[in-house]
Amino acid sequence: MQRPDARPTLEDVAARAGVSRATASRVLNGSPRVSPAALEAVTTAVVELGYQPNQAARTLVTRRTGAVAVLFSEPQPKIFNDPHFAGIVKWAATGLAVHDSQMVLVLVHSEEDQLRAQRFLAGGHVDGALLFTPHQDDPLPEAAHKLPLPVVFGGRPWGTLRGLHTVDNDNEGGGELATRHLLDLGCRRVVSITGPSDELAALDRLAGWQRAVGADETQTAHLTESGGFSREGGERAMTELLRRVPDLDGVFAANDLMAAGALTALRAAGKRVPEDVALIGFDDDPSVAPHTDPPLTTVRQEIGTQVQAMIDCLFLLIRGEEPKQRHEVLPVQLVRRRSS
Repeated sequence: MQRPDARPTLEDVAARAGVSRATASRVLNGSPRVSPAALEAVTTAVVELGYQPNQAARTLVTRRTGAVAVLFSEPQPKIFNDPHFAGIVKWAATGLAVHDSQMVLVLVHSEEDQLRAQRFLAGGHVDGALLFTPHQDDPLPEAAHKLPLPVVFGGRPWGTLRGLHTVDNDNEGGGELATRHLLDLGCRRVVSITGPSDELAALDRLAGWQRAVGADETQTAHLTESGGFSREGGERAMTELLRRVPDLDGVFAANDLMAAGALTALRAAGKRVPEDVALIGFDDDPSVAPHTDPPLTTVRQEIGTQVQAMIDCLFLLIRGEEPKQRHEVLPVQLVRRRSS
């Protein structure tokens, strides 16, 4: 039985979890040779007891590892090929270096990846984590929330994780801002190329478009098509919308990659931008928006500002301080170029 005046030990964790000391040690050291049930039991025991694993000598004194995990629940090619994610990695590495902290990049795409990530976070290898895990069925936000580990979420997570600290951009306001700009230009038939339906950022941008055009459920289904946040998906979605809504004269694409794909489809259909169809993207990605033909009007979200705000929040939590805001929403702005 744990003494009330003593720091919990590995033996205390094992006893609370109902596993052997060796199994508890394997979980905390990130070994793959543990069952999901043992992982859950040991992780829960760590949370309940407030157990802190022993690290190297520096960690014994400071209780700091000098490392922060940056987790993405996306396939590896998307992280390195999508400029949005590449930008997050760049800004995270830069911001953490200011705190003399090493970035540990963790990519999670399969069930095995999920378990490995949970073992890693439970093992005391990092001081905190930045999560970019937007998908609806992703278990990582809830799993990370149960750990005695500071965590900040990029965006807003699904469910009711009230204790999780978040930094998001005003996606719904941005969707409305873009669509109202098209309407103010005189567009009468504004369609939208949407992102994945299991990501709240995509749904928020869609909600902004809906509010601006006053679309009901039937109209939304007719006037929107998902492009999956990819250039190829944007091209496919634009082709379908041109078939379904031949008199369209305005397009709000929920990211710049899809807008770039839409330009390709519009050009193939003989539509001039912006003379025949006005087009707006979202992100103001510096590697995409200024370089399309014509350059994209888009909604700018400051990824660097978001990542830095997440890092600032995380290090307050690491120091045991409470940030002024638990859920911070950053403003966006319209950047006008020649596509509208």
